[in-house]
Amino acid sequence: MIIAIDGPAGAGKGTLGLALAKCLGLRHLDTGGLYRATALQILRAGGDPNDPETAERAARALDEGVLGSPDLRRPDVGTAASVVAAIPAVRQALLDFQRAFANTPPGAVVDGRDIGTVVLPDAPVKLYVTASAEERARRRHKELLERGEASIYQRVRAEIEARDARDAGRAVAPMRKADDAVEIDTTDLDPEQVLARALAAIDART
Repeated sequence: MIIAIDGPAGAGKGTLGLALAKCLGLRHLDTGGLYRATALQILRAGGDPNDPETAERAARALDEGVLGSPDLRRPDVGTAASVVAAIPAVRQALLDFQRAFANTPPGAVVDGRDIGTVVLPDAPVKLYVTASAEERARRRHKELLERGEASIYQRVRAEIEARDARDAGRAVAPMRKADDAVEIDTTDLDPEQVLARALAAIDART
């Protein structure tokens, strides 16, 4: 079984992906983590995420051990990840990894921005998880404060809206809802309600 989950930052894709994987006995891949890991390697080396050659080299030399680093959640890494994700050579370098992961038995829950449209267009189940920009910014702001980091709501919302624009406007694999995806708006739902809706959608497709 392969389940593709797409949607903007802060909508709850990762939380849902982990919950579905646990419920269904599947593996989980947060593809955003691949781009964050690529970005983190570039930043650690003092490189420029905007440079296509630097970004491609980092993607092809990706150290999977970086995927577990807490630094992946740093705001500057998230911003850099959105930048490198818009570089066609980076996306191509990471495409084979994602497809191989998903097609390894017993299957997987894979979440990102272009899973149902580009990475796994033939996935039998596609979900598009979204939420209002206000709610996504509120969640991110709360998360940062709970981690003891400085945060200004207005700045967080501006960063989220800028990232949405980059993700949806990039020339290669822009973020969009697949035609056959089931949309779940999490703005007013808790994680348990989101999981219930996702499981109902899966039951209807399998």
